[in-house]
Amino acid sequence: MGKKKIVITGAPGTGKTSIVNGLESMGYHCFHEIIRDMTSKAKNEGQTEHYISNPLVFVDDALQFNKDLLEGRTSHYRQSLKIDAPISFFDRGIPDVLAYMDFFGQEYDDFFTSACKDHRYDSIFIVPPWKEIYVSDNERMETFEEAESIHDSLMKTYTQFGYNPIEVPKDEVQNRIDFILETLKKL
Repeated sequence: MGKKKIVITGAPGTGKTSIVNGLESMGYHCFHEIIRDMTSKAKNEGQTEHYISNPLVFVDDALQFNKDLLEGRTSHYRQSLKIDAPISFFDRGIPDVLAYMDFFGQEYDDFFTSACKDHRYDSIFIVPPWKEIYVSDNERMETFEEAESIHDSLMKTYTQFGYNPIEVPKDEVQNRIDFILETLKKL
C-alpha cells in the first residue's frame, strides 16, 4: 500500500485551510496553500487602488503566474513521495490551477493538463461554499457569488480528470475533520 495523497479543496472562504490546519495539529503531514503568498506578493508589486477579485490583474504575465503556481503544487506532490508519512494532505491540488484558469477564462495547453494527468491523488474532498462563514480579506478577494462559481469550476475540473470529489458537510471544523478521516477509513 503506497503513500496516500489527499486533497482538501474548495472555493475561497469555505473553511478548507482550517481543516488542513486541524489535521496538521493532529500530527498529519500537510502541504499548505501557496497562492495566498503569491497573490499578496503580486498585489504589493502591482497597482492596488481598487478592489479586484482576479489576482492575475496584479501580475505582468498571468500565464507565468499560473505556471509558477502549477510548479509549486507539483513540487508539493513530489515532496509527498519522499517523506516518511503514510498520508499527506494538500490544501488544494494541481487541478485547482486549471479550475481557476477556466473560471477566469484563460487558455492553457498540454503543459497544464499533463501535470494533472501525471500527478494523481488518491482522494479529493471538496468543501462547499458556506455563506455564514464566508469572509473576504486582503488575499481572498472574491465575492460569495464568485466563490459559488469557483466551486462549480472545481467540481467540473476534478470530475473531468476522473475524480469523484467527496463533499465535506457544513459543520464545525473538528466534525469536518472527523468526517474526512472516517471516510478515508472506508475507502
